Amino acid sequence: MFKKYRILKGIFIFIFSLVVIVVSFGLWFRTLIPPRDSEIASTLTNELPYLSENPIPLRGKILAVVTSTDTMGISGKVTGYELTELARAYYVFKANGFEVDIASPKGGKPPVVIDDEDMGAFDYAFLNDSIAQYKTSHTIPVEEIVAEDYQAIFFAGGKGAMFDFPDNKTIQSIVKNYYQSNKVVGAVCHGPSALVNVTLDDGRPLLENKKVSGFTNKEELLLISDAQSIFPFLLQDKMIAQGANFNEGAMYLEKVSHDKNLITGQNPWSTWHVAESMIMQLGHTPKYREKTDEENAVHILTTYKTSGKQKAKQMLEDMLIDEKKPVNRVLIAQHAIIGVMKGKMGSFSDLIGLVSFAKKCESKKLKK
Repeated sequence: MFKKYRILKGIFIFIFSLVVIVVSFGLWFRTLIPPRDSEIASTLTNELPYLSENPIPLRGKILAVVTSTDTMGISGKVTGYELTELARAYYVFKANGFEVDIASPKGGKPPVVIDDEDMGAFDYAFLNDSIAQYKTSHTIPVEEIVAEDYQAIFFAGGKGAMFDFPDNKTIQSIVKNYYQSNKVVGAVCHGPSALVNVTLDDGRPLLENKKVSGFTNKEELLLISDAQSIFPFLLQDKMIAQGANFNEGAMYLEKVSHDKNLITGQNPWSTWHVAESMIMQLGHTPKYREKTDEENAVHILTTYKTSGKQKAKQMLEDMLIDEKKPVNRVLIAQHAIIGVMKGKMGSFSDLIGLVSFAKKCESKKLKK
């Protein structure tokens, strides 16, 4: 009896200690995440130097296309276009002298996905921009697009694109004609689903032997384990089946492929680069833009993946203290959690260490 009591007591102490450790870690972890800027949601375009200073004269027009689909097949999961992918590309085009029209398969007001954790100043400015909001509420039906009016087309992502982009004959026709006439075709994340069923005049798939990127199988399946039964296909598989040379980068980090007038990006974090690459392909040097805190965090994470923790730590110190550039600690912490989801506890430990180090660097910067 006494022995049984000691065993139960030991189990209780172990569980209690584990709970204390988990709670303590959770409280400490929360101290690493900076409070959200309460004023960021009220950002206006005239408060962003990239948009308000040194305007570039009108150079032409670019068409952005978003999904009209609000549900992922029969799963009941809500979807739409990703606001960040549209907003950031929209402002790159605008800042570089291009008027932007927005279209969707059905026209009108398409469903939108807004993830608060990913929202930055440009995204909130887009929500507060009356012209941009009018365009997103009155999108042009793709059947009514006057293709000759535009110098380039951009397909924003959002999982809904997997359902209404691939088999849309109007989209296929526009993409084919743009590509063959050397107009610029850009797409990001799930946006490249607009390219998978395009056949050129010579009977070959557009994607055949093209270096392209898009949302990867690993990225899709980590967050939606039953994606293969929800979507009509996995984007990476479909692009490869069409003969593409799929250019896969690290999960949830920037990766852009530029193959002549075809420019594609892997995920939302590739949007800035895709849009600026489209400007370059149109024959212009992109207007200078201060990198966002999210982009700087992506740079740190990429350095960690390729060169290790110490190199990333040194880059963090240089960026935060010497160069006084902002770094999004939340994004680094999110990648630490991704490490746990993938069963890579070493990665989790390293990245949490980087988040903690970033906080210390920011404290030093404030004291200077």
